[in-house]
Amino acid sequence: MTAWKCNTCGNTISADTPPEICPFCKEKCEYVDVTCYIPECGGPGSGNVNPEVFKKKGDPEK
Repeated sequence: MTAWKCNTCGNTISADTPPEICPFCKEKCEYVDVTCYIPECGGPGSGNVNPEVFKKKGDPEK
């Protein structure tokens, strides 16, 4: 399944396709695919969220 992040409230859900209305904030939102596609977080099929997606601009590298 794909991990989707709501661009309004920031909550994530796992679904094949994102819903039109977010189940958390009850708003019609756009979703961002935050599924892990890199080996560092488990790769495709792991069900993990890619932590790089959540980095804020200007955050120091770890």
